[in-house]
Amino acid sequence: MSIDLSAYGWSGDLPDGDGRLGRIVRVDRGECDVVTADGRVRALSDSQRSQDLTAPVTGDWVFLDDDPELGLLISSVLERSNTVSRRDPSEQVVEQVLVANVDVVLIVHGLDRPLPPGRLERFLVVAWDSGAEVAVVLTKADKRGSPVDDVSATVAAVAPGVPVLAVGLGAGTGFGLGPVLAMVGEGRTVALLGESGSGKSTLVNALLGEERLETGEVRSADSRGRHTTVSRELVRLADGGLLVDTPGIRSIGIWDSEEALDRVFGDLEELSTACRYSDCVHDTEPDCAVTAAVADGRMDRRRVDRYRALSAELDEQHQREQERERRGRGDRRGRRR
Repeated sequence: MSIDLSAYGWSGDLPDGDGRLGRIVRVDRGECDVVTADGRVRALSDSQRSQDLTAPVTGDWVFLDDDPELGLLISSVLERSNTVSRRDPSEQVVEQVLVANVDVVLIVHGLDRPLPPGRLERFLVVAWDSGAEVAVVLTKADKRGSPVDDVSATVAAVAPGVPVLAVGLGAGTGFGLGPVLAMVGEGRTVALLGESGSGKSTLVNALLGEERLETGEVRSADSRGRHTTVSRELVRLADGGLLVDTPGIRSIGIWDSEEALDRVFGDLEELSTACRYSDCVHDTEPDCAVTAAVADGRMDRRRVDRYRALSAELDEQHQREQERERRGRGDRRGRRR
């Protein structure tokens, strides 16, 4: 079966390089499903040897080679246009790339649970840091008493101008899919981010028009869901759009995201230009415009605290990176002796 790779987001001429071009649509331990012009194939991943330490992820464009001993092998990962990344929850200073080459990030939130502004801010930092378009999708809006207006107001307060799309996916009561589909155009890749139980897989199935992905029940006591998505899989809609459902995210560690952080806290950044010191951290410094705004009620102290916590997290991350680099240089000097 011949496949036009433009349907999977490829544009332009074939890049220079040896091997067969393809796009990764699923990653498992040591193996990947790759869509090529000749169809979908299974390939081994050898990130330590063949790909210059770039471990392939869903959404990557790659070259495949036939290895005499190993069979079909990912030989190289092409340069990425962008990534959706977070700090690896199991490591202190390691980036975890969730998806590569993304056009749109949809932050999915289920209206059966509260939306803390701090959690939304972290998701926004991760999403905006990719450089992709960003929107928030509120699922379960067809449930009785769903706080659509209240949660939409929270999003508008934290991220003015970000589209908020409310959808109901219940049997016989579904609505709101049209605006979501409008963001998923031919050849465009859309990544879904959200907690377990937020309705990501159910949303993907509704957009596909079939039960392709497994969905799970949510505990009524605390609205927590179990992880039904255990890998990141890229699926294609009938009209050509591409969706990537990601496992539910509980820990949202940000990664090297100063510009996105400034965008999420744009109101605070604008105020800080009037601070006496250019490196003001908005704590006890004299003539701080931000603390003055808190004092007279123009700025929420909790929002300032969250900004300072995220800034401190990035500073600590950079310090740990620098320390690791110094240790690495010391190890290399020791080996050369």
